[in-house]
Amino acid sequence: MRRLRTLIAAGAMTIAGLTSTALAAGDAPLPPAQTWAHGGVNSFLSFFKGYDYASVQRGFQVYKEVCSACHSMHLLSYRNLHDIGFTEAEVKAIAAAQEINDGPNDQGEMFTRPGLPSDRFKNPFPNKQAAAAANGGKAPPDLSLIVKARAHHEDYIHALLTGYTDAPAGFELSPGANYNKYFPGHAIAMAQPLYDSGVTYTDGTAATIDQQAKDVTNFLAWAAEPKLEERRRVGMMVILFLVFFAGIMYAAKRRLWSEVH
Repeated sequence: MRRLRTLIAAGAMTIAGLTSTALAAGDAPLPPAQTWAHGGVNSFLSFFKGYDYASVQRGFQVYKEVCSACHSMHLLSYRNLHDIGFTEAEVKAIAAAQEINDGPNDQGEMFTRPGLPSDRFKNPFPNKQAAAAANGGKAPPDLSLIVKARAHHEDYIHALLTGYTDAPAGFELSPGANYNKYFPGHAIAMAQPLYDSGVTYTDGTAATIDQQAKDVTNFLAWAAEPKLEERRRVGMMVILFLVFFAGIMYAAKRRLWSEVH
């Protein structure tokens, strides 16, 4: 009995310690819920919703002009941009604007060339060590799946991008850190990336911080789940088939067992 009480007490202390650690790490407020045209990448009830591709294209512009200076998207190729409405000529131009390291050639030397649609999005750093060295010792995360990798998904990414404020009185920031009210612990190494009119949208949309955050979040959501609409269509067809099949099976059962009833 004494041993049992000791084990229970030790377990309670462990749970209390884990809880306090979790609370300390997650003291940021919940991100405000936003309305997304596609309903969210993890929404199972948005069968008839799809991406706002005008916003997704604007979001790619924000990524290209702002985020790509530090963040890679190694799971995307330039040719994938066809799927969000860019023409073949536009995709070729976007890819060709990048200098890609390639090789070795016949002389055994590396060389640079214009990008091709088949190339992956260019990494801003040659390797993870260089990325860490340029960013205070920690490499910026790849953004290919960032929306699905974070709790609250799109809402969190949008909140993080719009959550930069001055630190409240008494809150001490370490050198190089920035205050963000939605980041766990509130001290984030990434400086504020978005500013009003930080980009100039080609379609004339006003580039406020909130608009840029929504657009780039839509782009990152598409990047994380590019087959979302197809998956939902297939899911709806499967559900309709199962409902129809269940009706047929019920009618067959009633007919076969009619004499028993």
